[in-house]
Amino acid sequence: MKIYKIKKSKIDKNGLYANCNIKKGTKIIEYKGKIISVKQSETNPKFDNGKAIYLFNINKKFDLDGDYSFNTARLINHSCDPNCEVFGTGLKVWVYAMKNINKGDELSYDYGFSFDEDFRQFPCKCGSKNCIGYIVREGSRWRVKKNKNKKK
Repeated sequence: MKIYKIKKSKIDKNGLYANCNIKKGTKIIEYKGKIISVKQSETNPKFDNGKAIYLFNINKKFDLDGDYSFNTARLINHSCDPNCEVFGTGLKVWVYAMKNINKGDELSYDYGFSFDEDFRQFPCKCGSKNCIGYIVREGSRWRVKKNKNKKK
């Protein structure tokens, strides 16, 4: 039995949900795809911000394009209060439980988007109590909060 299942998400479209209780530290699923050069990801119109992008930066030279139907991990949504985290080893990327996850909970991780001039193009719909409204990595969220205060 797989430890996750695909269901309609409260966050965005479909998501992955725990099919059983999952203990902290459990390796849940590999994020699969095609290894491409960073140059390809920067120049290919497939990775335009106006489209769904399933791209992981592996290192300075390579990215992982996960936009393939065989990559079930692409269905894991972003949350500002995630229960999973992602680690790369060599050219492989894995999703792990960062805390105990109860059966029926949606799996999520922090997408790690940078705070830059485009951050408003990526609204967050996670609904967590610490959500700032945009998909911005945890360490940069204070900038969005500061930015919100300036606009008032």
